[in-house]
Amino acid sequence: MENFVFQIDKNGVPLGMLHPAKARKLQNKGKAATFRQYPYVLIRSIAITDPTNEAYILKIDPGSKWTGFAIQCGSNIVFRMELKHRGSIISDELTKRAGFRRGRRERNTRYRKKRFDRSKPKDWLAPSLRHRLKTVETWIAKFCRWCPIVAIEIEQVRFDTQKLDNPEISGIEYQQGALQGYEVREYLLEKWGRQCVYCGATDTRLEIEHIKPKSRGGSNRVGNLTLACHSCNQKKGSQEVKDFLSGKPDLLSRILKKAPQPLKDASAVNSTRYAIAKMAKRYSDTVKCWTGGRTKFNRCSQGIEKSHSADAACVGESGANIRMLVTRALLVESKGHGSRQVRRCNSSGFPALNKQGQPIKPKAVYTHCSSGDIVKFKLDKDRKAVKAGTYTARVKTPTPKGFEVKLNGFRVSSAMESLVRFVHRNDGYSYEF
Repeated sequence: MENFVFQIDKNGVPLGMLHPAKARKLQNKGKAATFRQYPYVLIRSIAITDPTNEAYILKIDPGSKWTGFAIQCGSNIVFRMELKHRGSIISDELTKRAGFRRGRRERNTRYRKKRFDRSKPKDWLAPSLRHRLKTVETWIAKFCRWCPIVAIEIEQVRFDTQKLDNPEISGIEYQQGALQGYEVREYLLEKWGRQCVYCGATDTRLEIEHIKPKSRGGSNRVGNLTLACHSCNQKKGSQEVKDFLSGKPDLLSRILKKAPQPLKDASAVNSTRYAIAKMAKRYSDTVKCWTGGRTKFNRCSQGIEKSHSADAACVGESGANIRMLVTRALLVESKGHGSRQVRRCNSSGFPALNKQGQPIKPKAVYTHCSSGDIVKFKLDKDRKAVKAGTYTARVKTPTPKGFEVKLNGFRVSSAMESLVRFVHRNDGYSYEF
């Protein structure tokens, strides 16, 4: 079934959520109108003096790439949503920008002392992590504005990164790094049994070898290092280990199993778990944090299929006995509000030029339509493997005479005369079920 519908009264006071059939009846009778399309919010035509006494709980399952949301009323899950973050995109863009900036400085200026204090504040978070925190805060504020939320429950996972690297670690070993008392080479000799991992050769000079080659994105992290004899090291070269050991699946499995798991996502969740709980307390007096173990137990004991929003629904004591009234979650992807760069750079970091060698003109602004708007429009004839008909799509690029959308993988332009109506104005997110 679909998500239940949010509703607010004439003065913007949040009311209880409605079953979609009841919402349609209210609209057909003229007692309510559409306030917002995604997620669907109704606005009543009158002020409600006696709002519902039902208690709604907002439940959150924060993650590195996805965050799950669920709203619970009694034992019923009446709303599910999954939010995709764009932290990795932000990180890549900042890395690219830093490279351009470094190149310009090396070309144009000599070393100079810093002109201001570059130290980071106490609760500083990297931009990609701060994005996760801010997007979660945005949606908590929206839900509290549209629904009478009385409590917020959050899964506060604490990933033990050293435990993930070494399951046997315990006691005082937590105070010692992986290389305590060892050099990197000695550590690898102990870890891999003082032999070549590929051919098993002993009593020969062993070389430090990258499991995932640096030329293919591998790092110098200890978990990506192993030992190989000179012959095997040269033979493997820059090949992926899966290609090099394609005829030895057992050996490949042993090496990949012994190498540590990537801990990037775990570190991202660790860095923001306290910040999210602290931020949520600004929107509700009752904020409870629960472990991931309880969430998994609740989900498995009730036979609920795993997803981000299902995990959110199973958070805490209230998730032990729930009725999943909603079968499809609203999928929301963070798209941002576009780039604020005045001039785009080419691959070398120089301002981009057009074909005539002149600087790019400032982007034209069209008031009738903007990128990210969701519109409903008609196509009078077939275009680029897209049949004529009525479509709802997200505007990719505004044009002087209309707009351009992407349908079935093709960019299709349409005039403003074909516009039926605006479905949803751009708010930095895309929506689908």
